[in-house]
Amino acid sequence: MTPAPDAGPDPVARPSRALERAALRHGGAHCVALFAVSTAASAAGLLLPAALGHALDLLLAGVPATRWVLYACGLVLLLGVLDACAGVLSGTADARAAAWLRRRLTGHVLALGPHANARFGTGDLAARFVGSAAQAGTSPAAVAALFAALAGPLGGVVALGLIDWRLAVVFLAGAPLLALLLRALARDTTACVTEYQQVQGRIAASLAEAVGGFRTIAAAGIQDRETARILRPLPALSRAGHRMWHVQGRAAAQAVTVAPLLQLGVIAVAGFLLTRGELTVGDLLAASRYAVLATGVGVLVGRLAALARARAATRRLGEVLAEPAPPPGTFQLPAGPGRLELRGITVRRGGRDVLDGLDLLVPGGTALAVVGRSGTGKSLLAEVAGRLADPDAGHVLLDGVPLTDLRHDELRRAVAYAFERPALLGTTIEDALTFGAAAPSAARVRTAAREARADVFIDRLPHGYATLCADAPRSGGESQRLGLARAFAHRGRLLILDDALSSLDTVTEHHIAEALAAPGTGRTRLLIAHRATTAARADTVAWLDNGHIRATGPHEVLWRDPAYRAVFDEATP
Repeated sequence: MTPAPDAGPDPVARPSRALERAALRHGGAHCVALFAVSTAASAAGLLLPAALGHALDLLLAGVPATRWVLYACGLVLLLGVLDACAGVLSGTADARAAAWLRRRLTGHVLALGPHANARFGTGDLAARFVGSAAQAGTSPAAVAALFAALAGPLGGVVALGLIDWRLAVVFLAGAPLLALLLRALARDTTACVTEYQQVQGRIAASLAEAVGGFRTIAAAGIQDRETARILRPLPALSRAGHRMWHVQGRAAAQAVTVAPLLQLGVIAVAGFLLTRGELTVGDLLAASRYAVLATGVGVLVGRLAALARARAATRRLGEVLAEPAPPPGTFQLPAGPGRLELRGITVRRGGRDVLDGLDLLVPGGTALAVVGRSGTGKSLLAEVAGRLADPDAGHVLLDGVPLTDLRHDELRRAVAYAFERPALLGTTIEDALTFGAAAPSAARVRTAAREARADVFIDRLPHGYATLCADAPRSGGESQRLGLARAFAHRGRLLILDDALSSLDTVTEHHIAEALAAPGTGRTRLLIAHRATTAARADTVAWLDNGHIRATGPHEVLWRDPAYRAVFDEATP
């Protein structure tokens, strides 16, 4: 869709162009080689008609033409070799560029943090990583091949002029029409491919949702309905695909209609000059071949369509890169107890203020539980407190230093997280527990596993800590214990638990909550709590309601308020 005149500059255009240039530089050697090989193939193709025409003139004159026939055979063989080399170079350049683009996109998505998933969705991001990156990776080779392909038409026009200037004039009279057709093709193909890839992203997003909720779908018995929902955009995908092929077919048909007329015009003029003795039969043969090369419509249509598809895919990647990642700071933390302070924090999601001017202080070394009804922004507060997301307004300070001023590695060493559904990354259980900015020692890992009550589960595994994660089936509670062990193993001054005890049995939750709330643990603890028992063990409770801190204080004091008691499912403190 064409933006309105007052829409302002396109925010995606700049990162898309920068991405194209960077990918082209990254594949520089292969693209230069591809351009050289393709240009050499075009040059060989331009020499072939001249060699054939000269050989024909010699044969008609009764002069031996063996040498020129061998020249022509050599050029044909050389064309085959160069085409094979171009195929290898093109495939290599595409693969290298796609790999670089995926690394670039991966780094940016990880730097964006939770915002990336909230903005695009898991399925759409996966579609961009897989399909769009592969298609965008063809851009450097497509550019090199397009420029090389121009050598054929340009060389054909020059060759016509060398045979007779009038032949070049006849061709150039209709060339602007061909140029307009090719320009329209590039514009329309880009629009069609963009629509096609957007629909693909919607299907991928729906599929990712269904895979994540497959148990719910099976339990509800709505597999057929979910299949229909996922595949609902297929007609739109089909329309976009048919439109894409229609655009290319129409452009090819229009160009093929114009091209023969230009070729016939060149041949007619060449035939007339032949009757007047100004050209030879060999010149006529060469002119007919050069007229075909000069039109070069089939090759140019294919190259332009490939480039348009690559640019549309690059734009899809550019949309992700256009999202600004939180910039890292340059400061280190001074010595301190881990005092956490949130000042005037405002976070907007979906057009509303989920957190609105929130102030919160967690003294160093203490445990504070954040409670509130579902949807009040507790998890969002946890993200902001450790800078997994930046607030739209306000500041978060750790021992007096704004988190935005801290170096990335310094921040990640100081703050440890445990989540409701931890992602256990790594090959083995040991890898999963040491995963982080600084790997803890084996002794520390085992101590943390005992603290999180995960050691019993790990000891039952076939190879203990060396067991592959894929070979260690886990319940939700066992996964949470491993996530807690990972957080405990990484020493830091601030520990943030985002409902990380919700899947634990009552006894395990009791032991871990007591350990977390015990004085003298040496670090500050921010607990997102849904259970009254967890809140009761914290030093202080912050009651989050409608984006504000409604009250703070000990759990037993707040429990006197019926509205506070209503936050929890339990009937007793």
